[in-house]
Amino acid sequence: MTPSTQPRVIFITGTDTGVGKTVLTSLLLCYLRRAGCRALAMKPFCSGSRADAKLLHALQDGELTLDELNPFYFPEPVAPVVAARKDGRSIRLRDVLARIQAVASREVAGPKSKINQNVLIIEGSGGLLVPLAEGFDVRALIRSLRCEVLVVARNRLGTINHTLLTVQALQTTALHAAHVPQRASRPPPSRPKVVLMNPRTRDYSSSSNAAILTELLSPVPLLTLPFLGPRCCTPTAIKKSVPRAKETLEQILF
Repeated sequence: MTPSTQPRVIFITGTDTGVGKTVLTSLLLCYLRRAGCRALAMKPFCSGSRADAKLLHALQDGELTLDELNPFYFPEPVAPVVAARKDGRSIRLRDVLARIQAVASREVAGPKSKINQNVLIIEGSGGLLVPLAEGFDVRALIRSLRCEVLVVARNRLGTINHTLLTVQALQTTALHAAHVPQRASRPPPSRPKVVLMNPRTRDYSSSSNAAILTELLSPVPLLTLPFLGPRCCTPTAIKKSVPRAKETLEQILF
């Protein structure tokens, strides 16, 4: 059986910056590659530190260069559109899509897997409405990709409002996409899934957030990940954490 020529694209966005998107992206990447799946990961936009992109680069055995997986980098820790204006750079949505397609179309060597398909995981920047360049934001990029979406949220006070707003905005995106003529090469967007990341220090709301979000988000699935340690954002730590996260990762993928 030959793998599907059309890659499976999974976009990871969040309710805010620093909520755990890179951790989840890295865990999915390691799980898939360990299972023998042909998987790659990108973070198209980075502002400020490039640590997230460097972590993903280290987990892909040199199959992508840092500039391939992170083609739009700005040293200033501000929204990409602000940094691009400061640098006088003009970035068009079609340029971003072309960079993503160049990676998505690659064949990654590996043994057969029960996911008999190339998979590309894309980590977004900040939240869903972060402006990436003139005329488009993260949500517009997702809409153009017509891909699977994961929403990462913190299990702390305030997450109910932030998560519901993000999912509502995504559902508006899906509704819009449903009325756009479908490209033969790309399936319609699927229902998002929400992943609640447990913090090192839990507050009073942490014990009830999952239950109330499950109720309010239904039928959108809510999954949870345990706290994986204060230094979990290293290649070694990520690889060691995959078994602890396996159940949630499989619920995401299957």
